[in-house]
Amino acid sequence: MPGPLQGLRIVEMVGLGPAPFAAMMLADAGAEVIRVHQKGQRPEIPLMNTRFDVLARGRRSIALDLKAEADRAVMLDLVARADGLIEGFRPGVMERLGLGPDVCLSHNPRLAYGRMTGWGQEGPLSDTAGHDLNYLGATGALAAMGPADAPPPVPLNLVADFGGGGMLMAFGMVAAILGAKASGRGQVVDAAMTDGASLLSAMFWGFRAGGLWDAAREANLLDGGAYFYATYACADGKFLAVAPVERKFHQILIEKLGLEAAEFTHVNDPAAWGRLRSRLAEIFRQQPRDHWTALFAGTDACVTPILDWDEAATHPQAQARTAFVTMDGVLQPAPAPRFVATPSVVAHGPAAPGAHSREILADWGLDPRRLDEPTADNVH
Repeated sequence: MPGPLQGLRIVEMVGLGPAPFAAMMLADAGAEVIRVHQKGQRPEIPLMNTRFDVLARGRRSIALDLKAEADRAVMLDLVARADGLIEGFRPGVMERLGLGPDVCLSHNPRLAYGRMTGWGQEGPLSDTAGHDLNYLGATGALAAMGPADAPPPVPLNLVADFGGGGMLMAFGMVAAILGAKASGRGQVVDAAMTDGASLLSAMFWGFRAGGLWDAAREANLLDGGAYFYATYACADGKFLAVAPVERKFHQILIEKLGLEAAEFTHVNDPAAWGRLRSRLAEIFRQQPRDHWTALFAGTDACVTPILDWDEAATHPQAQARTAFVTMDGVLQPAPAPRFVATPSVVAHGPAAPGAHSREILADWGLDPRRLDEPTADNVH
């Protein structure tokens, strides 16, 4: 049967970014995740609720008016049958809907109640808006990225949103569900993107404490300061990633380039890094990227091409791993990690809001006719 999480039931409050990413990970791994769309709500970004909304893949959708008593009752009955709930609103929103942790856990004491926010559930910034760049900027990590002679770069929203946020939410949900199965007690999973991005930086905090990390950018082993852990431009305007950090791999790099080992001593001498990086940059600019790719192919020099999106999907390694799949005409990354005994299978693409409302209720042991009840008792 597909996925090691088969048999788990998760209710997902539809939102943006890291919360749906966490829900996608759980669904990819076999959990049944039900997306709860607010009736009549327009999407906040144009591609939501379309076949291009990759983060929504593999889940069915029910549409409810959560400001109406009848639909809130339906929601609580779904919660009572679920192993977990994921929401990504600002603190207090679910409470105002009458669906906060206290209410939901009273209906289901074994529930893992996942809360995805940028700043966390408390603190002076908890009610403040923000995005990946803001959260990453508050952790110290962004200040350590980029060239020394320019402002920190604007990275893709991978670190705080999807790494520190979505992935750690998915981990937290699995941990809380396992804990509930052992103890019978559910709990709140408070996943803050600032906390998660800081956790991803744990190794560097250790380096700092041990005196192995300079506060200046491009002055350290892994921040672009070292000539042997850097990116280089080639003659055709494409780029290489060069990362032979270990001595034996560094030796291969120098040999393949036909350089004198005495010129490139692989020692912790940051004072020499700038000069040696300029030397390598001059060499790599002399030939196109694919020349260098061919030269280092099959070696442990740790020199690889920097691929664009199209190249990444067709690279032989990605092809061998079936790392990308096409669903409804949309190329997208395959589920990860891989489970050998219970491989993940994405059943279908993104669902339209409410496409499975009656079907979900029937499958979860509830009367679909409850959706026919009037919802004029809205509470605002």
